Amino acid sequence: MTTPAQRIDKTDLLFSMVGLSRRWRQVLDAEFQTSGLTDATWRPLLHLDLLGDGVRQKDLAASLGLEGPSLVRLLGTLVAKGLVARIEDERDRRAKQLSLTDRGRAVVHQIRAVVEELEETLFASFDAAELEQLTRFVARLDASVHQIRGRSRG
Repeated sequence: MTTPAQRIDKTDLLFSMVGLSRRWRQVLDAEFQTSGLTDATWRPLLHLDLLGDGVRQKDLAASLGLEGPSLVRLLGTLVAKGLVARIEDERDRRAKQLSLTDRGRAVVHQIRAVVEELEETLFASFDAAELEQLTRFVARLDASVHQIRGRSRG
């Protein structure tokens, strides 16, 4: 059985992780502000780049953890800026496929350069073994969260 002291430590750790995630996104938002990008715009571009050309809107929404209507408005902005192309899916005319435009790819390249530089600073005090261990720990926590979510939906 977990003692109250052990529970507080785990709770503090989880709150620290949430806070770290929020602060990291704030750092990135501040870096991208001069380019006119926000968390709402740079994240979808990176996810779209990772998922590849021709990804369906619903798959991008799932990757981002967004509801469909929220993504549709956001995509409208990205299309208007010339960063994303939205085309009808030949197999299902109701579905839309997304691709980065050449301009969108250039912006993703800039985003990645900034992120890589910031990551170097963020992880400068970690050696390779520590980074590997941290990666394994985070993956285990993520798997546990997925398991808990599956149980709560059941």
